[in-house]
Amino acid sequence: MSQDTTLLHTGDLSLDQEAWDRLAYFSYRPELFFDSWATVKPTNQTQPGSQVTFTKFDDLDVATDSLDERTDVDAVTFGDSQITVTIEEYGNVVKNTRFLQATSYIPIDPVVANVLGYNAGESIDSIVRDILYADSNSGFGDINITRVADDGDRDDTTPDDTLEAKHVRRARAALRRRHVPTFNGHYAAAIHPDVSVDLREETGAAAWRDPQVYGTSQGRIWNGEIGIFEGVRFIETPRAKVWEGEGAGAEDTEADVYGTLFVGQQALAKAVPVVAGFGDQPRIVPGPVTDHLRRFVPLGWYHVVGYGRFREDSMERVESGSSLDEDYSD
Repeated sequence: MSQDTTLLHTGDLSLDQEAWDRLAYFSYRPELFFDSWATVKPTNQTQPGSQVTFTKFDDLDVATDSLDERTDVDAVTFGDSQITVTIEEYGNVVKNTRFLQATSYIPIDPVVANVLGYNAGESIDSIVRDILYADSNSGFGDINITRVADDGDRDDTTPDDTLEAKHVRRARAALRRRHVPTFNGHYAAAIHPDVSVDLREETGAAAWRDPQVYGTSQGRIWNGEIGIFEGVRFIETPRAKVWEGEGAGAEDTEADVYGTLFVGQQALAKAVPVVAGFGDQPRIVPGPVTDHLRRFVPLGWYHVVGYGRFREDSMERVESGSSLDEDYSD
């Protein structure tokens, strides 16, 4: 008996439909870490306040002269200095709707929470980065800056003024010279990926690459990572500061200038309210539903925090160009 397959192959049925992936994908996101460098925080705050003042005391000069048993010792004095951190409010809000919740093929509430959470982290991390990279600290002092350009000016920096191993050694030596404590035995550095390429491409026995090729750490070559070099743990991040178009150049096309920041302990201070309901990290806050039909559902993040550079001596910044600067015009 023959089987009628007409219905199996008919083109009149509408059973084939377009399918959609219900997994939510997000933008590429860099690692956030600048806040983790805030190692100075209030431990015995007197009362709540909009500003928190930290006091640092100077050490006495060393006393190496022997005493005279018949003469009294003259009293000496020592000084102090203060850093004031101002606490500010930060936040952001999006407005969800009941209609979107009811009709979206992707569950929308987790998407909103994810986007808001990352926005909170990136926003606060950007605030901290800008404080660390600022040329001066209001009310205290200037950061220690080395510019690879021959005359030491940012606007003379070209892509040939690349970061080299000697700059890493000198930055570390400057921190060591000032007795800056390390993070578990190493200083930390934020380096832009374009600058990282220049450092890893430098050749010679005293550069980064040769010890990796001929030593026991070839894995770093294959993995494309710097790791720990010359006592500094490098964090490769596109969030390292770039002064776009502030270097040398012509025809309205100037070189970018990259900042590699070396830090030790107590470079950054952080203060948050000491009253209940506030914390060390931003928090997600549901807003009030105030329309007549309760259709609009706001959700946001909120943070009250203050940052300030605590010890300029705990930071070194090296400004360089990069050979990967494609927009530079000589």
